[in-house]
Amino acid sequence: MTSRLKIDFVSDVSCPWCAIGLNALERALAQIGPEIETDLYFQPFELNPQMVPEGQDIGEHLAQKYGSTPEQSAKNREGIRARGEEVGFVFNMDKRGRIYNTFDAHRLLHWAGEEGKQRELKHALFKAYFTDGQNPGDHALLLRVAGEVGLDTERARAILASDEFASDVRQAELFYQQNGIHAVPAVIINDRHLIQGGQPVEVFEQALRQIAAGA
Repeated sequence: MTSRLKIDFVSDVSCPWCAIGLNALERALAQIGPEIETDLYFQPFELNPQMVPEGQDIGEHLAQKYGSTPEQSAKNREGIRARGEEVGFVFNMDKRGRIYNTFDAHRLLHWAGEEGKQRELKHALFKAYFTDGQNPGDHALLLRVAGEVGLDTERARAILASDEFASDVRQAELFYQQNGIHAVPAVIINDRHLIQGGQPVEVFEQALRQIAAGA
């Protein structure tokens, strides 16, 4: 019997573990095959909602926010790169020199969900930032990737020039924060089951099978 699961993937496009988690989740779903069907929704979370538009040097940011030394940051970058490689995602960590504001990216992702292109845009934004080292808050970049995944660039331009979907994004962010989501990725199955963090493929697969069996 085929089971159907609703999956809310709460994440930020500037979160490396979110890129790892998404690719691991998708690999788990591919291994499970047609016995589990899913409705996947990307929900907004901002790691740095107060970040200025021009961004901040990532080494400086990590030192301020987490107290990370350059040596610790280098070790963490290598761990992230290796985990990404395991799930088929390329991190070019040397290109990721700054951390940026991602609110406008979340507004476009909200719209992309209405257009049936949310998953494609999410992947494109992860690649733009982590693989290509580009600014996911830059409107020119957002317009380009929107067009590349088949979205209407003029509609995207109008959204970015306005405050459209701003309240939707803020309401969604507040909802998940009020329901205990303070770190990402957070993968919520059927509004009940939480899988926290960029877990390995086998962890996602086992959890999905168990949840589907009990659904």
